Amino acid sequence: MLQQILALVFIALFIWRLNEQRRKKKIGSNEFIFWLVFWLIGALAIVFIRQIDRLVGMLGFSGAGINFLLYITVLILFYMVFKLRLVIAKLDANLTEIARKIALTEDKK
Repeated sequence: MLQQILALVFIALFIWRLNEQRRKKKIGSNEFIFWLVFWLIGALAIVFIRQIDRLVGMLGFSGAGINFLLYITVLILFYMVFKLRLVIAKLDANLTEIARKIALTEDKK
């Protein structure tokens, strides 16, 4: 019970910090909504961990529901890293193209 309360307090702090970033216009509204939903789902998972334990057991998985949530979280994180890698590769290609055009333009002068 204490662990759940501490986790919820941390999530509340993260949401507060997220709101601060939005207010200072350091993040856009889409990013704010994404992270707000992310942290709210995390809070719901913490609050309903016992029900998740039962559901995971009924589905035939062994172990506690928290383990299942951890596995899902790791998969989501790997997916997000993959997506970030694609974005970085695209930015790198765009930067290379821009640098090439600038170099050709300066070479003609």
